[in-house]
Amino acid sequence: MHHLELGQLGENLAVEYLESKAYKILDRNYKWMRHEIDIVCSKANELVVVEVKTRHTSSFGVPYQAVTRSKQRQIIKVANEYIVKNKIDMDVRFDVLSIVKNQWQNSIEHIENAFYPCL
Repeated sequence: MHHLELGQLGENLAVEYLESKAYKILDRNYKWMRHEIDIVCSKANELVVVEVKTRHTSSFGVPYQAVTRSKQRQIIKVANEYIVKNKIDMDVRFDVLSIVKNQWQNSIEHIENAFYPCL
């Protein structure tokens, strides 16, 4: 499976997972400039920005480790633009869904408050 196909499969699994946990999906693959937010959702009057990382294996590290400081800064910038554009007045949280999907394993680790914007 090509890495783009795996990424799309992971995002679909993430949406199913989030919906099963009563999150309301507001947007997927929201793009601003050349950056993107995988999933924007809400729960309990909180906006949740979700980065999804999917891998075939965790042999080289768990998927969430790929959310570097640089990637976090990009996500925060896009989230800020999303909030301003949509005039959102809610608390915001940044989560990561770390997915390992292969013929032997199908695991989802949900890391709430995975990172915070710098003040």
